[in-house]
Amino acid sequence: MIVRHQLEDLAALDASLHLALGVFDGVHAGHQEVIARAVRAAKRDGGLAGVVTFDPHPIRVIAPSKAPSALLATLDHKAQIVGDLGVELFLAVHFNEQFAAMEAADFLDQLLQAPVRTIAVGEDWRFGKGRHGDVELLQQQASARGFTLEAVPPVMLDGERVSSTRIRQAIRDGNLDAAARMLGRPYSVSGKVVEGRKLGRTIGFPTANVSTGDAQLPPDGVWAVSVSTPVHDQLPGVANLGLRPTVDGHNRVLEVHLFDFSEDLYGQEIEVEFRRYIRPEMKFGGIEELREQIARDARNARGISGA
Repeated sequence: MIVRHQLEDLAALDASLHLALGVFDGVHAGHQEVIARAVRAAKRDGGLAGVVTFDPHPIRVIAPSKAPSALLATLDHKAQIVGDLGVELFLAVHFNEQFAAMEAADFLDQLLQAPVRTIAVGEDWRFGKGRHGDVELLQQQASARGFTLEAVPPVMLDGERVSSTRIRQAIRDGNLDAAARMLGRPYSVSGKVVEGRKLGRTIGFPTANVSTGDAQLPPDGVWAVSVSTPVHDQLPGVANLGLRPTVDGHNRVLEVHLFDFSEDLYGQEIEVEFRRYIRPEMKFGGIEELREQIARDARNARGISGA
């Protein structure tokens, strides 16, 4: 997949472009429908199917007090997800105060310096200074400037609109089945494996400490998980998410133990899919009690995954 970071980069690609525009936090079922319109147009008419998104989340710049404290996908994870949907071009525009002050017409002028043939957006998407740009403006420009506009209605589930806010709440509540229905896939987080205290290997359960950034995490506790690495898919394991009170932990950490796996993962980006909640985090009387409980948790998780 081609990755770019400035609107000006699009014209240099020398290809017809079919673009889905939006923040796409989590790339949920509604976002996927918008992106699918661009992908189908590229397959039908030729050219590149692309996603144009913004980093950081625009509300963190425009109205920080109203911004979500956690996101459903980091930028790299978002790129990975849309790539799996058939997207060939990923443009992540740096969103700052200067960009927020750009008039909607100026944004379109910059975007349309490239040969854009399709623009796909949610039907209520707004853009530009003061959020003055909307589907009506895009439709006017489509007629005048020769691109096709795909304005996509929201996807509904159980009588309510699928939204990133709704999904975040489901994950916080531990209702990952509901989150998966809205996402169109099981919920997962992506992060780099970083150095930890290496206590796990001393008790027979080496773990990978995953730096998840500002990704939304489910409730603390022990989870059956599956993990994908750059060279492996769906490795079964067990994870602890929380403060690790038995060893006097102070920071929330996601630690993953992979079954029958001994490769070095330090520095690698891995994806952790939460499959089933096993138990809440608890404090034990000592390391031996902790080791015995981890062994029970591992057996439980193996049964869930069939490993």
